[in-house]
Amino acid sequence: MGRAGPACRAADLGRGVHADATRHHALRPRRAGNPADRTAARRHRMIRLIATLAATAAALPVLAQDDWTAFHGDLAARKYAPADQITPENVGRLQRAWEYHTGDLSDGSGDLPPTVWSATPVYANDTLYFGTPFYRIIALDPATGSEKWSYDSQTRLEALTQPALKNRGVAYWEDEGAEGACARMVYLGTMTATLHAVDADTGEPCAGFADNGILDVNRWNTTNDRWPLSLLQPPTVVEDTLVIGWAGKDWAMSEAPPGTVFGVDARTGERKWTVEFIPDEIRPRTGTANVWTAMSADPELGLVYIPVSSPSPNFWGGNRTEDIPLATSVTAVDVETGEIAWSRQLVHHDIWDYDTNAAPTLVDLDRDGETVHALVQTTKQGLLYVLDRETGEPIFDWEDREVPASDAEGEQAAPTQPFPTAPPPTNDPEAWPGVWWLADLVSFGSCSRRAEAMRYDGLYTPPSVEGTITYPATAGGMQWGGGSFDPETGLYYVNASRVVQEYRLIPREEYEDITGDSGAEQGYSEMEGAPYGFYLMNFNNWAGMPCWKPPFGTMTAYDLAAAEKVWEKPFGQIQRYGFYMPKSWGTPTIGGPVTTGGGVIFIGASIDARVRALDAGTGEELWWDNVMAPSVSNPAVFVHEGEQYVVFVAGGNSILKPEVGDQIVAYKLPPE
Repeated sequence: MGRAGPACRAADLGRGVHADATRHHALRPRRAGNPADRTAARRHRMIRLIATLAATAAALPVLAQDDWTAFHGDLAARKYAPADQITPENVGRLQRAWEYHTGDLSDGSGDLPPTVWSATPVYANDTLYFGTPFYRIIALDPATGSEKWSYDSQTRLEALTQPALKNRGVAYWEDEGAEGACARMVYLGTMTATLHAVDADTGEPCAGFADNGILDVNRWNTTNDRWPLSLLQPPTVVEDTLVIGWAGKDWAMSEAPPGTVFGVDARTGERKWTVEFIPDEIRPRTGTANVWTAMSADPELGLVYIPVSSPSPNFWGGNRTEDIPLATSVTAVDVETGEIAWSRQLVHHDIWDYDTNAAPTLVDLDRDGETVHALVQTTKQGLLYVLDRETGEPIFDWEDREVPASDAEGEQAAPTQPFPTAPPPTNDPEAWPGVWWLADLVSFGSCSRRAEAMRYDGLYTPPSVEGTITYPATAGGMQWGGGSFDPETGLYYVNASRVVQEYRLIPREEYEDITGDSGAEQGYSEMEGAPYGFYLMNFNNWAGMPCWKPPFGTMTAYDLAAAEKVWEKPFGQIQRYGFYMPKSWGTPTIGGPVTTGGGVIFIGASIDARVRALDAGTGEELWWDNVMAPSVSNPAVFVHEGEQYVVFVAGGNSILKPEVGDQIVAYKLPPE
């Protein structure tokens, strides 16, 4: 499986890749953009002074832009905007420039399923583009918020693979130098597995793309076709190729559609290649190991970096005890051919639903006077893996550690798991936080008694019949928003949840008698075809209080070159009964940060339905505003007609709280 060694070989991958699956490329002279004096990294003002004096204004070309043309701003997934009008000194003056309501929301009380809206705005072609959870595209004027046009996919509004109607936005492509109809396109996916392409200027379908502007991706769903390949995350656009992943129905069954990613011609919708992540001989009796989140790419290397999820069923793997080396991995694929260049597995034989859930962030690091082209892969476990993006080799030390064995019927848990020794994790992998005295008091000792009755042997304790304390759990650690990298300072920022959950395997004969409700990715799951059903729940007391010690969420700044934490602070405030709990408690988060050239971090993500600005040098909260629902998408930051805008989508997510929204809010500085 190549657990601590080089990239997977062809025999392991089962795909006819060249025997040395690791591609090597000559180093290219690209400015690393790190500060000259590492010891000054803890003080924002000094960092900015050094960066101003030492930088050459030519960071990677993809960053030298005022646009926000992709899900993470650019293909490097750095979530960095060079705009510098808004600074720590003036961000407190930020005001709403406009707001817009799509009307596309549901709380689930009527005929429609509830909505979960996590769309990052795309700013391109002097227009803001959004996808909605009713699978419409809306184009707005960035200065006023007035609608330019809208497109309705007319898709069925059914929760076919998810507990809610979900959408994370749209993708944008343009044929450089061309003019006329569909020289610029916007793409929207649906839960029914159709990809729609429309003219970015008019919203009219592009007749030359697939079938009159609609590509049926489900035509390629040929193994274990139990549900459609839902397109909830927009495709990643790399030059003239759309790289398409898909989402499925988690936790429901053993045999499911096996993981694939498709490369599609951006003009015509013709399929160029397919990558499969499960070996042929195992595919009929398992599934998933798919890519439901965003991807990143380095066009100079010709590689797209793919975060691959876990196989099915998610919490028992007796049907898939053979090696599946591409599952729960970060895998580099040639964007023109679909050939695997290298792959690095992050979890062996995943039975915790530890999907690799965010696009890796591409960074250039100064290591011993040399520039290393690297990537940073965040994880649900709270571990950060820093890899050479040309070869997949770890930049810092990496070790395999023995982990607990499983006592479940038919299960064969991996004896070891890979641990990076640096940078330090966001969550302590050695121990869960322990029982919180306040929650234990309120529960009359129930938290302590339940904790003592469950199994816990550290990170990677397998699910069990008696119940397992899992920390970080599938809801904990770093989520799909990923981190943000400032190329001027070399600092990397990431928010993380500290969530403890109970995992419990339920023997099949007992599960047949269970009629409990499930939702918001908690409760009972059938795992059809396995000898067990499954129960997953946050480790809370009767009053809904977490049984574990706070903080429940953090924001952390890393000096990546030094592999050190610069600062770490609790993030977010729990709101209950009209009151805000202490800031020191923090909250779980969904969605990620954006860093700017002005030294400000913008982020929504928290339970309290606030959007915030933080000082990038210190983590100090500088500004906030209340919005309609938790802003569980990454914001967009761009310059339009000479003015810097920050745009949030407030759509809500039932994992955090049962609150939905349809609000788009734009902020800018008032006139002088």
